[in-house]
Amino acid sequence: MDATELIKFIEFNSWLDYLIVVYLGSFIIQLFFYLFIFIRLAFHKALQFNGRYSPVSVIICAKNERDNLLEFLPLYLNQEYAQFEVIVVNDSSVDDTEDVLKAFALQFKHLKIVNVPDTDRFYGSKKFALTLGIKAAQYDNVLLTDADCKPASKHWIKYMSQYQKDKKIVLGFGAYERKKGLLNKLIRFETFYTALQYLSFAKAKLPYMGVGRNLAYTSEIFFKNKGFATHHHILSGDDDLFINEVANKINTEIVIHQDAQTVSNAKTSYNDWFRQKQRHFLTGSHYKFKHKLMLGLLQFSQILFIGLFIALVIMVRPVYLIVGVFVLRYIIQMPIFKLSANKIGGKDLIILSPLFEIFFMVFNPIMVILNLIVKKTKWS
Repeated sequence: MDATELIKFIEFNSWLDYLIVVYLGSFIIQLFFYLFIFIRLAFHKALQFNGRYSPVSVIICAKNERDNLLEFLPLYLNQEYAQFEVIVVNDSSVDDTEDVLKAFALQFKHLKIVNVPDTDRFYGSKKFALTLGIKAAQYDNVLLTDADCKPASKHWIKYMSQYQKDKKIVLGFGAYERKKGLLNKLIRFETFYTALQYLSFAKAKLPYMGVGRNLAYTSEIFFKNKGFATHHHILSGDDDLFINEVANKINTEIVIHQDAQTVSNAKTSYNDWFRQKQRHFLTGSHYKFKHKLMLGLLQFSQILFIGLFIALVIMVRPVYLIVGVFVLRYIIQMPIFKLSANKIGGKDLIILSPLFEIFFMVFNPIMVILNLIVKKTKWS
């Protein structure tokens, strides 16, 4: 190919040529995220236990959680760890939560009960309940989870309390129980894909969120930040917004050992799941600009890539380049998904992950739009 032919080859002769360039550009962006960010979780090597047993305060917020406390609280109280306390914050429950906690307190001396005042001012605010729990903690290292979660093992505290040098935040993984049904698969895939993002970015020294089902940090960093003061008016965000404020490339680490995970029962009703997602989407717009930029670039490039693939396959002949690039993207993606799933769970979801990916590519923007018109709901 001489110089004249090369110039003709790169000329834009129609608007389709521009679409192809945008398609290839979105592919390169996707390639960057997978080969430079997400691959970090896929090849993450778990740290060995450092042998230190620093005292820990486990904090659980409970609002009308009688049944879950009866089932899961003993699993926290019976952890194999040298020195810890379990603080349950009873957030103005109207069921038998208080009676259940009093019964457990008679048996377990390291259980502390904190009751939230039943006032209109603080009703429904998990952030206020959590703040009371942290203030009541006698140890600097606090480990957070929810009343509807269970620890994956008796060594959960042991692994989630491994603060390495200069680290003050430990991001863990909160899984969902595997059950039959499409909704269960959708919830578990979204949880897997979200974890792939926030854990990988943390590994890349760009931490931007954590999940309250399994999260640890020091009370020092909490009070230094004045708790949730800057976003106390937002119903959700006790986990991701707080971490978005205080986490940086030096003070954050991840722990994804199988024994360090928590497990929850996923929603079984689409309506309940929609409401849960509405609350979660409330917080994204309050992230730091650089985090919104990188997450937006990831999502927008994904939409462009898949959308343009469908359009170009219909309009362009021959389609070898279009299909070849599309297949290459999934050849790179699928092993990274598989290796990551080996570490945090979800191996049964990998085969269907391209379909789930397309579903959330359409569904998530719809949820964002709905959040602009639907009344905000309270934490429960």
